[in-house]
Amino acid sequence: MKIEDEIKQPKFRSPHQKVGLNLIFTANWLLAKQQDFFKPFGITASQFNILRILRGQHPNKISGVEIKSRMLDRNSDIPRLLDRLVKKELILKTICPSDKRAADVTITAQGLALLSKIDPLIDEHEMTQIPLSKEDAAQLSDLLDKCRS
Repeated sequence: MKIEDEIKQPKFRSPHQKVGLNLIFTANWLLAKQQDFFKPFGITASQFNILRILRGQHPNKISGVEIKSRMLDRNSDIPRLLDRLVKKELILKTICPSDKRAADVTITAQGLALLSKIDPLIDEHEMTQIPLSKEDAAQLSDLLDKCRS
């Protein structure tokens, strides 16, 4: 559906305003779809992002500060998210020996197993949510990168 119809606004000041609003609307739409996708797994999209980061570091530890710098949503409350993942036994958090105020974080076998269950399903989910050819998806990604340059 066209952005004009979605937000019931037939006119825009400029193509730049239209694309900006379309990006914000689409990002929020995708986030809502992600939250629905992750709900049956008992995690949020932000928690999945942390698990994905930790899997990339596995078996090495990583600090909460470094996790925050790699997050898609850098406004996330990392300590709270980490505590929830610890309670779910998906990650381990230990006090950093060199800095008692910091924590070292690793993913658990249970966390890796959860990601293994999600992996094949998320590929299919992304393909249905973003029904573009590989070429169109690559071009759109390049254009988005260009916007942030």
